Parts: sequence; C-alpha cells; structure tokens
Amino acid sequence: MKKWKCTVCGYVHTGDEPPEKCPVCGADRSKFVELVEEVPQQDEPGRETPSGAMAQQTAPGHDTGFDLPDKDVPQAAQTVLQKYYAAVARLLVKYHAHPITVHIPNGVLPVAILFLVLSMLFQVSGLETASFYNMIIVVLVMPKVLFTGYNDWKHRLGGNLNNLILTKMICGATVFLLGLFLVVWRWVDPMVALSYSQSRMTYLFLHIVILGAAAIAGFLGGKLIRFPGD
Repeated sequence: MKKWKCTVCGYVHTGDEPPEKCPVCGADRSKFVELVEEVPQQDEPGRETPSGAMAQQTAPGHDTGFDLPDKDVPQAAQTVLQKYYAAVARLLVKYHAHPITVHIPNGVLPVAILFLVLSMLFQVSGLETASFYNMIIVVLVMPKVLFTGYNDWKHRLGGNLNNLILTKMICGATVFLLGLFLVVWRWVDPMVALSYSQSRMTYLFLHIVILGAAAIAGFLGGKLIRFPGD
C-alpha cells in the first residue's frame, strides 16, 4: 500500500491515491507527495546506502519548503546576508523555536487576565499592576512568536496559505496588536481598571478577546504538529 505525505502539515495517508483534501490542514491533493522505500544501492566499493529509509518523490516544479539559497546555488550568487538568514531560518525550524517561544505568551496571558479579574473583584491595586506588567511581557515576546511562526510556515509547511494558516496568522496578529493597544491605554490612563472608571469593563473585555484569539491560535497550531512516525 502506498504512503502519501502532506507537505503542509506532515500528515501521512495510506492508500493507492492521496486524499482529495488533507483531513488535518485542509490542503488539496496536489500538496501530497508519495513516500517510497529506497532500494539499497552500491554507491562506492564496499559502501552501501542505508536501506529502509523513506524518500519523498516530488512532482516537478513542486516547492518543498526551504526556498532560500542552498548548496545548489552558485556561491557567488549568494550574498552574506542571504547565507546567514538561510542558516538562522533552518536552525529556528530544526530546534522548534516557534513552539518554544509561543508557550511564553500562552502561559503569561491567562495569568495577566486572572490578576486583572481578581483586582476588580477585591479592589487590590497590586494585582492590577501585576496584570499590566504581565501584559507587557506578552507584547514584548509576540514579535518573536510571529517571526518564528512565519519562518515555520515558509520553511516547514512550504508556504501554502490555506484557511487554517490564515486564521492562525490573524489570531497571532490580534494578540500582538490588541495587547499593544491595551498596554498603551493602561500607560496613558493608569486608573482604567479601577472601580470608578467607566471604561473598566471594556478594558476587561478586550483582555478576554486576546485570550480567545490566543486559544484559537494554539488549537490550530496543534493541528499542524507532525504526526508521530513522520
């Protein structure tokens, strides 16, 4: 039985033909490549290529991801900046920089909102201040989250823009931009979350919107994790 791999999310399908759509990310069948078992070959006297390895058979013209300059491009055609960027991009993918980085705002954001809610319920200004500082941390980390996410999309997922990826990008941008807005708002109006502020419920609601956007982005990100045995 043949095996087909989705080049967008890494899902592996078993069957004579690839599926019409990837059940994980929704990519169409053109994004699937066949996985075939390599036959041991004698490439040098006394040296045999590894057997049992799975190789990807890619259709002509198909983009499998790393479109930055590599060893097949003439050395003179590569600028120093391109080479460094290519090296950094590959390291970010190899060592899972995006999943690691995204856990920072995902962990800090709920704490910031919890502190804000408690400060409103019990009128504790110290908790509101702690909420504000936690939101600053979220805003400072989000540019790295967005960059590593973009890098993963381009070089691990092949740069295919489908509804799942687009929704995840929108949610990430919402967390950053709305978080930045709330930090500036709180900086300009330090009393915005206090009991006598007419804007306190709007302020709290926008925090909840950010939490919802982060939750959706995390849920969709889970769908893009490569399946075991990939």
